[in-house]
Amino acid sequence: MATYNSIGTTYGGTRRPDPRIAARIHQALGDATTVINVGAGTGSYEPSHTVLAVEPSSVMIAQRPAGSAPAVEASAEALPVAEKSVDAAMALLTVHHWSSLEAGIGELRRIARRRIVILTFDPDVNHSFWLLREYLPEAAAFDRTRAVAVDRLATLLSDARIEPVPIPHDCTDGFLAAFWRRPHAYLDPHVRAGISLFAQISDDVLQPGLARLEDDLSRGRWHERHADLLDREALDTGYRLLVADLQAPGEPSACTLKPA
Repeated sequence: MATYNSIGTTYGGTRRPDPRIAARIHQALGDATTVINVGAGTGSYEPSHTVLAVEPSSVMIAQRPAGSAPAVEASAEALPVAEKSVDAAMALLTVHHWSSLEAGIGELRRIARRRIVILTFDPDVNHSFWLLREYLPEAAAFDRTRAVAVDRLATLLSDARIEPVPIPHDCTDGFLAAFWRRPHAYLDPHVRAGISLFAQISDDVLQPGLARLEDDLSRGRWHERHADLLDREALDTGYRLLVADLQAPGEPSACTLKPA
């Protein structure tokens, strides 16, 4: 929560939902008619049938747009919602911030009747991203202390299916690898302020790597080294959708949300 109370002040300006990623998430939710968004932040990617958003940071909740689903300040590990309250629970780029992954997944399984959808990143792929590998290995080392192995997450969800989510070159959601073809963006403090990894690492650690990136860009070395990226429309940087079906299609489901 402390991280998002800090970065949340600028989050709405740099973390605008990308419609292509939104389409993937909404497709994964399928025919769910009631959804709870856990670790909801400012409400990115929430479908219109979201009935409740759960978010531990009051700063993030305050930035939710008018007309959003009602929000409650609470954690994933203790959801203030009754058992089997909704068709689906979604949790997007949040599980690596939870204090107890097992407790959080247990809560998602408790409240959802039919489906759980999680957007996360595979650390083995994500940490090989050029920014971390070439310029900020210290950030990658820190991230390994909080990253969640996708296989572990899939097991906790009872063999969820795993779907790669390639990131478009002009992605509007400014998460860590969103600017893979726009390297100058990482030199912008406003962009970095909306990326949780950077918010947890001191400038003293980041600046030497960023200075090397700036120098490589000014001298054309980055473009020479990564010429293969310049014509790519999308890139797999490790982001993954995990979809767990809890109920067979066609089984009846209630639609009443009841407070715990």
